[in-house]
Amino acid sequence: MYLGLRGRSALIAASTSGLGLAAATALACEGVHVGICGRNPERLASAYEQLSSYGVTVLADRVDLTDIDAAGNWLNDVADQFGGLDIVVTNSGGVSFGPLSQFSPSLIMQAVHDNLTPHVALALAALPHLRASGNGRLLMIASESIREPHESSGLSSVARLGVLGLMKGLVDDLGRHHATVNVLAPGYHRTAALEKQFGNQIEGRIAEIASRLPVGQIGAPADFGAFVAFLASDYARFVTGAVNSVDGGNTRGIH
Repeated sequence: MYLGLRGRSALIAASTSGLGLAAATALACEGVHVGICGRNPERLASAYEQLSSYGVTVLADRVDLTDIDAAGNWLNDVADQFGGLDIVVTNSGGVSFGPLSQFSPSLIMQAVHDNLTPHVALALAALPHLRASGNGRLLMIASESIREPHESSGLSSVARLGVLGLMKGLVDDLGRHHATVNVLAPGYHRTAALEKQFGNQIEGRIAEIASRLPVGQIGAPADFGAFVAFLASDYARFVTGAVNSVDGGNTRGIH
């Protein structure tokens, strides 16, 4: 399907690996000019080279997204260089796994800060640009844990749930300008972070997880990226204010 995104501009946060890079890759493949960021210079350079191969303009910057001013300044700088922004994908780093009871109050609050701050800073800075776009898209990457809490991801549920409230609070504002805002709730995808988590048990653990999913397999990063590109397109102009699960059917509850 031709999504009609060629020539638009996007900013994708935390985008040098994993699902952030998958989102940036899918958009670049559609001809979208992309601004990316990361803290690791080697990964940033690699992502820049990969995305540039699609023939689009790529802006790559080192940014600490937990710094409110730095995050907002980065977004405005990218918007200035592109002459506006049509698509903004907010994202944050990961959290530690384990039962919530094993974390101290200070560690829990630090996780909330580190995971919510980037979304708040970038979303609010993006508002004037997305209003001006005429077909703006704000996409927030969270986790299936905001809809399907699990003991091993207790910290993720607490740290990321605020993203849902942020999204709901922006629906009317953006809607008045024909812009949409949605949360993406990804489940298991085979990323570098997952491989690091499972180590030399990766194949066995993936098989175990896949056996519990209705589709019988975990996702590839490209699966997630394709959904990002769809939501960024005009085909999704009537989808807003939603939490979109990308988890192979793992979320069983009716919400």
